[in-house]
Amino acid sequence: MSALAKDIMKSKLPPLYSGGTGLAARKINRRRDYTPVAWDKYFDTYRDVTISDGNTFRVYLKGSSGPLLLLLHGGGYSGLSWSLLATTISQLIECQIGAMDFRGHGETHCVDEDNLSAERLSSDVGEVFNTLYGDEDQPSVVLVGHSMGGAIAVHTVYRDLIPTVIGLVVIDVVEGTALDALQSMQSFLRSRPPSFNNLSTAIEWCVRSGQVRNVESAKVSMPGQLKNSATGETATKEIHLQQSNDQAAVDVLAPRQVPPSDSILEEAEEDEEHKAQNAANANTGQPSVFKIPTSPALSSKYVWRIELSKTEKFWTGWFEGLSNMFLASSIPKLLLLAGVDRLDKDLTIGQMQGKFQMQVLPQCGHAVHEDDPEKVAEAIATFLVRHKFTSAICDFQRPYCAC
Repeated sequence: MSALAKDIMKSKLPPLYSGGTGLAARKINRRRDYTPVAWDKYFDTYRDVTISDGNTFRVYLKGSSGPLLLLLHGGGYSGLSWSLLATTISQLIECQIGAMDFRGHGETHCVDEDNLSAERLSSDVGEVFNTLYGDEDQPSVVLVGHSMGGAIAVHTVYRDLIPTVIGLVVIDVVEGTALDALQSMQSFLRSRPPSFNNLSTAIEWCVRSGQVRNVESAKVSMPGQLKNSATGETATKEIHLQQSNDQAAVDVLAPRQVPPSDSILEEAEEDEEHKAQNAANANTGQPSVFKIPTSPALSSKYVWRIELSKTEKFWTGWFEGLSNMFLASSIPKLLLLAGVDRLDKDLTIGQMQGKFQMQVLPQCGHAVHEDDPEKVAEAIATFLVRHKFTSAICDFQRPYCAC
């Protein structure tokens, strides 16, 4: 081969990796970081509210003016599942945020943590609010609930436990669909790993299994769902310590070596395999899967904060009669769904009669507010501004809601 031909061939080859540029470097930069994040990046402070029976409830707070958005999480989650939404919506409208941990969840501690009846949980919401804000100068309240929390929000409004409620937002829970799903709930819960070696592994499972599709949200919300199996302390208390230890370990290690390109491709291929498998499972109604990497040298450290399988006797009570209670409320209502097929007969009729507003976010999973906090924030902010509950503090996209 002539020298000219060699020069031409060489010019068509990609540049060799030199440590900071090139395809390999770009792939490394795209590797996901599953390091847990503390709550104080998203909320201003928190209050541990002790109600009349001596039980203490954690409430994460943000903002000091405007109506209070009292956020109620789903079963097994915690108030930290609202972290990204709290940050986003507070930049769109004037409002206060209160994200509460239910009994048996997160940083809330109760004598009777096993009583998760709809009556008990909704009473807790009313008592926590009245204790937190007293009898005078109570803010106007918009109750926002996801899944189980959406059902409890409806029960709270129906029982008139918070007299200053002016609006209700329910996220991805419908009576008919929820009751049908209960038949496979135990199977779904058994498919989850019973424990994790560390928080990063738990967050990785959360994302790859499809429980939460937003990595940033999973990094702050997943620790609120776990506790240390040895100490019984919630994982959120250990995040700062773990971050300090991780940084100390990084400081004593040699400069990071670039992994071989085949390991990068292996991770990319693994991600594609998980996506394909989860897509296939979605078509058959099976839960998403992700195998946790295990090591015999490590003992499992983190377990679920609450064993949801033991709460089965309360499930029907959360959702039974929910549609009629939702429609019976005279305050403005917004229903946010991950798919229009979730509507049952009563809500379909109510929606056609204009009894509530509805917004569908089809690109999201069940944790709608975690998967796409921006769109959920825009939908809620539009709802509040439309009803003159508050005022916008910036110009934002206002989606059209069905009647």
